[in-house]
Formats: sequence, C-alpha cells, structure tokens
Amino acid sequence: MPELPEIVALEQFLAEHAVGAVVGRVDVAALSVLKTFDPPVTALSGRDVTGVGHWGKHLGIDCGGIWLITHLSRGGWLRWLDEPSATPPKPGKGPLALRVHFFTPEGATPAFDLTEAGTKKRLAVWITADPLSVPSIARLGPDALAVSEPEFAELMRGTSQRVKNAITDQSVIAGIGNAYSDEILHTAKLSPFATASTLDPQQVARLFSAMRASLSDAIQRSVGQDAARLKGEKRSGFQVHARTGLPCPVCGDLVREVAYADKSFQYCPTCQTGGRILADRRMSRLLK
Repeated sequence: MPELPEIVALEQFLAEHAVGAVVGRVDVAALSVLKTFDPPVTALSGRDVTGVGHWGKHLGIDCGGIWLITHLSRGGWLRWLDEPSATPPKPGKGPLALRVHFFTPEGATPAFDLTEAGTKKRLAVWITADPLSVPSIARLGPDALAVSEPEFAELMRGTSQRVKNAITDQSVIAGIGNAYSDEILHTAKLSPFATASTLDPQQVARLFSAMRASLSDAIQRSVGQDAARLKGEKRSGFQVHARTGLPCPVCGDLVREVAYADKSFQYCPTCQTGGRILADRRMSRLLK
C-alpha cells in the first residue's frame, strides 16, 4: 500500500508532469472505482490542471476547481504513460481501473493509469469541488509530518490503542501504514504491543523523532524517482518490515513476525521487546 512518502513523491511527480496540461479523455475501465457521480467524470475533460495535493494517503489533482482524488488502497498504483494507446480500454479487463489523458503545452499527449492488483478491489476515486466532502478525508487526523511534538504527545495520551494501531489509525495520525509503522517502532525501540497512552515522555519523544526521521528519509529517497520505481525504492530502505528471518541490521537478531487476519508485521526482539518473542496468532490467540 502506498503510504505518505510514496504519496508525496507521486504528488511531486504529478506537479512536474501534469500541472499546466489540459485534461483530455477520461477512460473508466472499472465503474466501481467511482465513488461520486456529481459532477460526472466527463466534467474533467477540457479543464486545465492547476495543482496537486494530498491528504494522508489520498492523492488529488486540481482540474480548475474540480478535484480528482484517489485512495490507492492496498493494491493500487499510479502509472505514467508517455505514449498511451488511443484505443479506450475494455471495461473489466486486467488491473486498469481508470485512465486520464492529457494535452501538454509542448504538444505531448501523455496519460496516467490508476491500476489495482489482486481480487479485492478497494481503489477509490472521487470527483468533487471540495476535498473535505470525501468522507475518508474528513475523518483524517493531522498529517504525520505536520503534527507538532506536543500535539503528537496529546494524541498518544488520548488513545487506549496499542502503539502500532495508534500510529496507523488514520483518524489519529494521517499517512502511516503497516510498513512504515514497523520501521518507526523499530527506530524508536518500542514494542508494537505497547499501549500508547502509557508511554512515558521519553518514549513519546523517541517515537515522534523516529516518525519524522523515517518518513523524511523515505521521502528524500523517493522524490524525483520515476513513478514506476517507487515501490522498489520503498522496500530498499526497510530494516525490519518484510524481512522476517533476516538479521536485524542494528543488532543482528533475527527479525520476527506476527500475523493476523490477512496482514502481518515485523519487529526485532532485541531492539524492541527486550528479547521477548511476541505470540503469533497463527500459533496462539494469547497476545500479551
């Protein structure tokens, strides 16, 4: 799933490649992706792209006062095409959900695709004059890179969730998902199962510093990359996430995993839990 660093990188990519262009045809290959119907998607055609923006994991382009906003969800991605096919895609074929064509001042005719892998189709697109009318944007907490340390401390004190859940709860902090939360907690040397409201001031300060450092470093590595390379760039910086069974680059202990439902997270016992192995729900329901 794209998280805040990838969304910021895609935002800047679109600022460089789409702003100043005119929207051409919009091809909808999966009708279910559209979550709004007024204004219709056809209202975008002929409008100048005047800006871009993001709200947590939502990405948007401003088409002269009408926004196209997307949440790429778990399997979604944005793919830029310098020379897209002139033939409209057939609905329901392959991972393509929506294609937006452009006319640039230089006479080029690029496009971008919104695609989604897998069978669970959750990618969403809204066409709206007001981004705050999107319910999932209206519910967002402060952006992870905009919140101040005192505000962050207050948010942690105000939730009874485990810290892993607290920093991935978009209504608490916007922009962090499963992958970067693993990295943040590893850097902060905190157990994913620690209760957020019981963290002492030093732990909260470490968590805030780790959040800012992890996300800022990922953005620095991602911005300027071609959209197609962002997924690989994201994985290249991980120390624990998706590295189950490999040595922790900090202490050398094996990275462990806890799986639940259709998700999993990774951690280092030596760095984060005092050497204690957390129970895996595949083996036990007793998580302590």
